[in-house]
Parts: sequence; C-alpha cells; structure tokens
Amino acid sequence: MTKQLGYAATSKLYGILQGSAPSFGTLTDILEQWPEVSADWLVLGKGPMLRGGATDAASPVLVQQVRGDKVVVVTVDDKGKENTVFVPIPAQAGYIIQHNEAVYFQHLDNYRLPGFERGEYRAFEVAGDSMEPTINHRDVVVCSRVDELRFVEPGEVYVVVTPESVMLKRIKARVRSTDPEVTLYSDNPHRQPYAMETRDIVELWRVRGYVSSYIPSAPDVTVERLWEVIEALGFDKGEVRRHLLENGPNSAPTL
Repeated sequence: MTKQLGYAATSKLYGILQGSAPSFGTLTDILEQWPEVSADWLVLGKGPMLRGGATDAASPVLVQQVRGDKVVVVTVDDKGKENTVFVPIPAQAGYIIQHNEAVYFQHLDNYRLPGFERGEYRAFEVAGDSMEPTINHRDVVVCSRVDELRFVEPGEVYVVVTPESVMLKRIKARVRSTDPEVTLYSDNPHRQPYAMETRDIVELWRVRGYVSSYIPSAPDVTVERLWEVIEALGFDKGEVRRHLLENGPNSAPTL
C-alpha cells in the first residue's frame, strides 16, 4: 500500500493504523489511488465503503491492520467488519509463503460465521489424522490470531504456521517469548510429540470452534459398562480419567 501511494517510508501509514488522524493530503492520495472508495465513508464513516452501493460479498476489501508488532492483511465487508478467511488444504502451500500478501487473499473465500462476528478469525481445513479422534481429516477449524507466545493457553489446540507447513497441534504448557522451543502434541495416540523452535513459528492461531461432517456413532455400550464397573469398585471416575491422560502415549515426562 505504501508503494502504491508513492510514499518512501511506512511511518505515515503505520501511525494511522495505530490511531493517528490522517492528514488531508493522505486522504486525497488514497482517493486518487483508489477512486472506487467512497469519500463519505472514508472521511465521515457514512454509507457503503465503495461508490455505487454495497460491496459485493464475493469481492471483499483488503486492509492492513496492526496486530502486536506486525502489520497484517485482513478482509472486511461493506460495513468494515472483518470476514473469516477460509484456507482450504490445496491453498495451504501458498499460505505458508504468502500468508500476509494481499494478492493471495483475493483468491480465498470469505465468510461471516454465526458466533464469530466480532474480531479476526481464520478458518483452516484440516489435513491428516494427527488430531483424531478430536478433530478429523477435512474438518474446518475456526481460529483467532495469537499475537504473542505468552498468550498461549495451556491445553488448547492451535494452528501452527511455519515456513514449511500448516499444522494442527495441542500445546500443553505455557510458552514464554524467551523459550527456545515449544512441544507440540497430537491427540492421535500413534503420533509422538515433538519439540519445535519458537523462532520457526510464523503465525499461531487458537482454535475456537470447528465445522465437521463427521457424525459420531452411538456410545459404545461396552465402554459405558466398563465405567459402571469402575464406579462400582469404588474408584473415582475423574481420577481414573486423569490417570489415563497423564500416562498416555502423548504425556509429557514428569520429574
């Protein structure tokens, strides 16, 4: 955007994104560069963003916003509200390289999802079975951006974007910005946890919900009866479950 406006430095736009009022000259430059933008909307906040009516839902407007110490690309509708960008499996190879490029986002679908209207969300299609049985292949996870590692909530599931992959993993321990590594876990007991260098994490998205076409079958009668036996023997169901989780294949070693 800075190059398109002919500015030599990014400080002017960065100041605006942080809340500073744009000058008359900057507003004029924007309207001359993008004549389809409504002056009433830009200056007064009235009416549709584009001239001639509301923005076509299939052609979202791309804007830059400050997230932590980064300026990122997001898409908004005609009311200026952020859309949920959907990144399907075939597009994830490109996302690794172009996750903050406006041209890349023009080819992705955008949605307004019930319950996810406020804030920045991104939806990723799940590839593989590493998080089964919790989340399955081809499910779609809806995530919110994590600006800093210190905001990681232990035990939650995250989409971890690196220069080589987009992966879905669970993070069980708190992470500090000074930590050299973070351990990533799979819910699939056949997948072993592994450590990743924190400097390799390009983006981190916390899973807030998911969409699935998988319909669980009826509860296993044998499992239900097993729980009845455990309770009949005087064992606490919660303690038994906790013991199984702590001593499962994906459990972290304890000292």
